[in-house]
Amino acid sequence: MNILIVDDHPLFRHALIQAVRYSFPQAQIHETAAVNEFYERLENGPEPDLVLLDLNLPGASGFSALVHVRAQYPSLPIIVVSAHEDSSIIQRAIAHGAMGYIPKSAHPSHIGEAIRHVLEGDIWLPPNLPANMNFDPRAAEETALAERIQSLTPQQFRVLMMVAEGLLNKQIAYELEVSEATIKAHVTAIFRKLGVQNRTQAVLAISALNIEERRV
Repeated sequence: MNILIVDDHPLFRHALIQAVRYSFPQAQIHETAAVNEFYERLENGPEPDLVLLDLNLPGASGFSALVHVRAQYPSLPIIVVSAHEDSSIIQRAIAHGAMGYIPKSAHPSHIGEAIRHVLEGDIWLPPNLPANMNFDPRAAEETALAERIQSLTPQQFRVLMMVAEGLLNKQIAYELEVSEATIKAHVTAIFRKLGVQNRTQAVLAISALNIEERRV
């Protein structure tokens, strides 16, 4: 079994690797620390059997990485492993395609249990969740946005995340080692697919997938 751990905290990655090995000593475990590394591994290497994905990653905005990876690799099982334990965030993660959700405060035995359930095709949620989770009013808005983000190519998604970070076209072109004209073409396509007119609107749109509560 090939398991990919995506988390930007080295200490927690190490702890997670040990917990996985305890339950699955024969598993091949790989690790990445950022969204761009995550995509490179998916694009260039064999597809893993399972991904353990943190939500707070460099190069991502909240649920954006989960949404886009789910669209590009629909058969890839993903378990979110996050410090966020609010039931609405867990609900949103499952709505965006995660097959499990493990709080970082969970007992190590829950990791093996979650992996077994997900590999069998089941959804795994923390056992201490309330029986009836409240409906999140952002669900409809997020679902519509998720569908638009799913239409982006992997390279367009990378560009969008860099736009959200405030990088200029010239800076994005340098980072991705392509021409500025190519980035301009990507940005135009992104605006069209998201249904926005400019960078500010694009950033505001992607912010709907953030984890933190939006202030008004």
